[in-house]
Amino acid sequence: MLETNGGTEESVRHDSYVLDLREAGRDRIADVGGKGAHLGELSRIDGVSVPDGYCVTTAAFRRVVAGVPEIGGLLDRLAAAAPGDRDEIRTLSAQVRRAIEECPVPDDLAAAVTRPLARLGEDAAYAVRSSATAEDLPAASFAGQQDTYLNVVGPASVLEHVRLCWASLFTERATAYRLQNGFDHRKAAMAVLVQRMVASEASGTLFTADPVTGNRRVSAVESVFGLGEALVSGRVNADVHRVRDGAVVGKEVAAKRSALDPVPGGGTRERPIGGDEQERQVLTDEQAVRLAELGRRIEAYFGRPQDIEWCLADGGFRIVQSRPVTTLFPVPEARGGDGDGARGNRVYISVGHQQMMTDPLKPLGLSFWQMTTPRPMAEAGGRLFVDVTAALAAPASRAAYLEVFDRSDPLIGDALRTVLDRGGLIPPAEDGAAPAAPPSGGAPGEVDADPAVVAELVARGRESTAAAERAVGAASGPELFDVIVEDLAELKRLMFDPHSTRVIMAAMEASAWLNDKLSAWLGEQNAAEALTQSAPGNVTSQMGLALLDVADAVRPHPEVVAHLRTVGDAGAEDLLEGLTGLPGGRQARDAIQAYLDDYGMRCVGEIDITRPRWSERPATLVPVLLSHIDNFEPGAGARRFEQGLQEARKKEREVLERLRALPDGEGRAEEVERRIGLVRTFIGYREYPKYFMISRYLVYKRALLAEADGLVRAGVLRDREDAFFLTFEEFRDAVRTGWADDGLIRRRREEFTGFEALTPPRVLTSEGEAVTGSYRRRDVPDGALAGLPVSSGTVEGHARVVLDMEEADLEAGDILVTAFTDPSWSPLFVTLEGLVTEVGGMMTHGAVVAREYGLPAVVGVENATALIRDGQRIRVNGTDGHVEILS
Repeated sequence: MLETNGGTEESVRHDSYVLDLREAGRDRIADVGGKGAHLGELSRIDGVSVPDGYCVTTAAFRRVVAGVPEIGGLLDRLAAAAPGDRDEIRTLSAQVRRAIEECPVPDDLAAAVTRPLARLGEDAAYAVRSSATAEDLPAASFAGQQDTYLNVVGPASVLEHVRLCWASLFTERATAYRLQNGFDHRKAAMAVLVQRMVASEASGTLFTADPVTGNRRVSAVESVFGLGEALVSGRVNADVHRVRDGAVVGKEVAAKRSALDPVPGGGTRERPIGGDEQERQVLTDEQAVRLAELGRRIEAYFGRPQDIEWCLADGGFRIVQSRPVTTLFPVPEARGGDGDGARGNRVYISVGHQQMMTDPLKPLGLSFWQMTTPRPMAEAGGRLFVDVTAALAAPASRAAYLEVFDRSDPLIGDALRTVLDRGGLIPPAEDGAAPAAPPSGGAPGEVDADPAVVAELVARGRESTAAAERAVGAASGPELFDVIVEDLAELKRLMFDPHSTRVIMAAMEASAWLNDKLSAWLGEQNAAEALTQSAPGNVTSQMGLALLDVADAVRPHPEVVAHLRTVGDAGAEDLLEGLTGLPGGRQARDAIQAYLDDYGMRCVGEIDITRPRWSERPATLVPVLLSHIDNFEPGAGARRFEQGLQEARKKEREVLERLRALPDGEGRAEEVERRIGLVRTFIGYREYPKYFMISRYLVYKRALLAEADGLVRAGVLRDREDAFFLTFEEFRDAVRTGWADDGLIRRRREEFTGFEALTPPRVLTSEGEAVTGSYRRRDVPDGALAGLPVSSGTVEGHARVVLDMEEADLEAGDILVTAFTDPSWSPLFVTLEGLVTEVGGMMTHGAVVAREYGLPAVVGVENATALIRDGQRIRVNGTDGHVEILS
């Protein structure tokens, strides 16, 4: 049965079944539900008028449901239903509703539910509204999931509609929503609000933050004639006022062809609106401003942006609901940015869009990334942002920033220009203020194309990683955290070593130079891409080819292949041990283990140290490995590399021959040849600093998990992964003191679930506005999706929309469409014919590997995974940067 919060049915006093609305509040949410709690709080705010009424408490609901004998079994079946099984959810939820609707209400309970009507007026009209306990919460609003009934007249009708509200706890949409968000059906309960109807001249909603842009300083007022249900149901278009700082800054007057009015005796009817009345503003500008000011008062009381339902009667506003807005991306907490502390307005750019990881990071992951990177970052919604306000304020650094993003992520560059063009948000730099350094890291200086330079840098990185493994492995307890802090300083020195940076910048600038000059001299677009295919020393592209070699080692052994087809979510030991005893099992195990030794530190979202690594969950690789076994012949890895190498050499010969045929061509050819040498010698090394960082992350993680296991044994943590919801310093304190805040860990787990539902913007202001950029190009065919071209060529094929690498089911010739790719996706690339991502830039890992493999690729395609359906035939133009949907 549903939980009853202790006690028996007989122990519940009759007067606990109803509660005056003014007595409700946040401290009574278990009794009156989310909506009732909010309305009770609203009734206490000075200047806010709430219609009179009362709450039928959850105690009444629980008593009625306790009289339904079959409900326990139905709830068990509902709890076991898959969130995506709509048929099962529809059938079971309908059975639960019917059982509640048909269950008799005891006479004493019915009398208690209708008794307040004698005071409020038995012949008056009422709104009867559901108020679930899992409703209008900070992380999940459940808005619109249960039912509301308007203009209900008479005690019998009120009682009947209260029963219908109880049953609406199990509407199909409410049940599915609870399943998707992890809410227990048995812990949900329904209170019901009974309020005097207001004879509304107009109704609508008020958002105290712009729901489109997220700007916290802009209120959005939607208004219709008559009852607001017409707006909520979508039957009537609404007028929209946008109000900022006490003035209307935007207005849209809709054609309102009807209104919903109450009918004497009960119910509602739709009234047609004709003539000029359709175009008349529902609210005057002055009324919209007054309503927005009222909204600010309500927002201040609750401490966060609100979605408010209102109605207008006799010239005054009545508030009939206020709930937190749960879809807004949080505003970063200003901590001091790139030059002037936390003063004034701020502009932030998303770190995740630069790192190909737009998912939220857990607190331990956030703190580790902040400890790894060289500049301060702000946190919001489980993501990190860089404050670029000072850089945009200074003309010199502004130009450098915009130039960098025009090349790497034009959508960020355009969004920043949008902020600058508006004016007013970013003050000019103070006289004498030093401009912030550009994000590129400065000029590369001169460097020769000597492979020994790369070999020395890689050897230094491997030696440093081995030293870290020895030092971390020898430490435990509080000392371990000190060792990690010291080693992170060494990691940063290694990653940002000037010699290493010069090598990377030399390759990047040589590549840009080749594209510019060969376009001007020969009309070759993006020539550097063909010239970098199969460049030596790229650890990320080698990782993809190496898995083809593992497939070669496994393919000859049918028993091993059959076993791998049955593997579930196995850990490293289970997967590898399962091969023991099979014919060919030892060879297969050795090949897989060798691959994990080299690349087992990688995983999707690898910048978050808490994510499971391949070495921890090698079954992640099994679907890709089986795809390689099925789709490729032996030796495919070596052939793929050699094919790319020959194409690059052929392109180099062709370019040099064409140049030498030009006037002064010999000198041009000599310089181009030198730049090609720089690119091919150094471009692969660009992938190594992150490889060494992620290698260290695995070393740290293994040691930290051992400490977490100790805390679990000591009863400090419930689960080893509770440690992921502590910051590094909090984890250190837990190990030192033997105590951790369990309530904090639980809250952060809940917050993280909410963060997963949010989409981070590329550019965000301190006003909360998510600024959207566009490509502003005229060379995109009608209906095509614009993006950034990062790997030349055009290809047609079937789109495979993949949101999780572990669920990828690719065949040779497919075009991958996904939100983002980091190095862990590289093993998939050898199967593909093309790549489309929502996030990415010219020099991000996916783009680099796509060029080395010769895959046409377009990145930064907004909403690609929603606009392109799985299985559609598409054309990817990686030269001009657009995607066409062909079928």
